[in-house]
Amino acid sequence: MKTAEKHLTSTELMGLEDQYGAHNYHPLPVVLSRGEGVYVWDVEGKRYYDFLSAYSAVNQGHCHPKIVNALIEQSRTLTLTSRAFYNDKLGPYEKYITEYFGFEKVLPMNTGAEAVETAIKICRKWGYEKKGIADDEAIILVCGQNFHGRTTTIVSFSSDSDSKDNFGPHTPGFVSIDYNNLTALELALAHYGDRLAGFLVEPIQGEAGVFVPDEDYLPRAAEMCRANNVLFIADEIQTGIARTGSLLRVCGNCSCEAKCERQATYTRPDILILGKAVSGGVYPVSAVLCDNDIMDVIHPGQHGSTFGGNPLACAVAVAALEVVDEEKLSQNARRLGNIFRDRIQKEIVEKSELVTLVRGRGLLNAIVINDSPDSKTAWNICVKLAENGLLAKPTHGNIIRFAPPLVMNEAQLNECVDIIRDTIYKF
Repeated sequence: MKTAEKHLTSTELMGLEDQYGAHNYHPLPVVLSRGEGVYVWDVEGKRYYDFLSAYSAVNQGHCHPKIVNALIEQSRTLTLTSRAFYNDKLGPYEKYITEYFGFEKVLPMNTGAEAVETAIKICRKWGYEKKGIADDEAIILVCGQNFHGRTTTIVSFSSDSDSKDNFGPHTPGFVSIDYNNLTALELALAHYGDRLAGFLVEPIQGEAGVFVPDEDYLPRAAEMCRANNVLFIADEIQTGIARTGSLLRVCGNCSCEAKCERQATYTRPDILILGKAVSGGVYPVSAVLCDNDIMDVIHPGQHGSTFGGNPLACAVAVAALEVVDEEKLSQNARRLGNIFRDRIQKEIVEKSELVTLVRGRGLLNAIVINDSPDSKTAWNICVKLAENGLLAKPTHGNIIRFAPPLVMNEAQLNECVDIIRDTIYKF
């Protein structure tokens, strides 16, 4: 007789992770077992609003049926060939994604960090072979308080001591300047001159606390880079795919509902880095896009990935990007984001001494808690929010980020603002 399967409790499951897993994360004490749309459920069956969206990977909502069906159907025929052979999904996907974002070439990868590393390699190689930078002298400008991933090269130019300390020796070739500071960029362009290959920047710094730059920062920075023959590289891993109310944040100064290449093309990056929501959180997919004059520095054997561009990833990514258009997620994020910030400002910031600021674009937002970054106040608020049915996480100590799936409707958003407001008032 078959023994009934034992269902572990949240406490038991958290204990297993603590005992057998590396302690490289500090999760909220919630064990999730199911997700659908804007909701997730824990193993005891309690339902929560997800206000993190797997760091903006689940823009299309949890387990979107179209994306999941694409995964299932493709998994029945062919999942992986490696790039040793052609496959029947990669070419159509490459055509689809390049036309979707308005570039001539794509280099497919898997994770966001891999995509950033890929962009760095392309930029450096372009610097040596097209710009004529002397061997091993190329410099890429980055911004303070950045977050581009956790590989050895990327943490070498991190401002976060937890990410960087004791992981050296660090990779050279990067110079950090102040974010949202055009004067700092101008001085760096002048100082490093012909050694500069690129400027790598997040259009909104998500991990830094959803820090939104001035409206003229991105277009002016792109303009300055081009005037100095320096590649403008936009890391849209977290801000892209409709999260901020436009398909790409780097083109988000226009309220047009068309795709980014028909919006503010003057801020179009030379290299675009995408990840996370390219697959709707169903499968790891990332991409680096640029035009032929940049991408053609990469030749066979110089860069690759066993899983990059696999048939499963291609099928999932096409479905995920189609959902963004079909369900008008950019427009929904823009409209609901305005409602969210307006209510938070009027009902919490202006009425509670506990919250000093709300900021963001679209459905990527944050509130600043009136306490030290070293305090536990933001964490404790997030624990209370979870008890009240809403999941969010602090960043940088005293900042709480709010980023729900973009399939959320207005009634759900208003219910969530009510939860946040009531939790703050009673805290």
